[in-house]
Amino acid sequence: MLPSSTTAHASPGHLHTQKWRGRVGLTLVAALSVLAGMTDAIGFMASGDFVSFMSGNTTRLAVAISDGDLGLTLRLLLVVTTFVVGNALGIVISRIGGRRALPLLLCIAMLLCAAANWPYDEQLPALLAAIIAMGMLNAAVEQVNGLPVGLTYVTGALSRFGRGLGRWILGERRNGWRVQLIPWAGMFAGAVLGAVLEHHLGLQALFVSGLLAGILGVVSLKIPRRWQLGYMPR
Repeated sequence: MLPSSTTAHASPGHLHTQKWRGRVGLTLVAALSVLAGMTDAIGFMASGDFVSFMSGNTTRLAVAISDGDLGLTLRLLLVVTTFVVGNALGIVISRIGGRRALPLLLCIAMLLCAAANWPYDEQLPALLAAIIAMGMLNAAVEQVNGLPVGLTYVTGALSRFGRGLGRWILGERRNGWRVQLIPWAGMFAGAVLGAVLEHHLGLQALFVSGLLAGILGVVSLKIPRRWQLGYMPR
């Protein structure tokens, strides 16, 4: 995944380590994308609002403004703002936690479990807690071996994959573009699972999301410290 000029001067041991760091990082990305897709599907089906897909909420906001629907406009403004706040909190908690995934994922797990336990007739606080959690999730992994990845949105991943495909068609042999399908596939699979869970459990399906976040946090303890520092935002 490194440029060829760098790879040519790297030692075999370094290349082996980098290979495994990339594999572990992409596996983590896949798992976290499943969590994001699951949570987004549950939140959307239970409330009608996207939990992590802010492009969709932004378009809905524009339509609400054009329709003069003040109530929906204010709700969607709150949703988008909350997501931004969640991203900021993710960085803060990541720094406080020494840029380790466990503290961040445990906070996300608690937020999702709290959202699942919220009374069904008062969905907005539960929705906002889930949105904050998804915003925070983006601080868990920002890149793998220099390749940018997104966890709670896949438009960028599909765009990077498409541009890489275009270069491949033109004969350019660059590395890294194929792996952009990993977060997309993870989010898609998670969304399917989340939809099934919501059909059976309603908003309480977020308990499963919270449990998955906690499990991934514990599993992250097995990832070498220096690798985690490379994955997470600085």
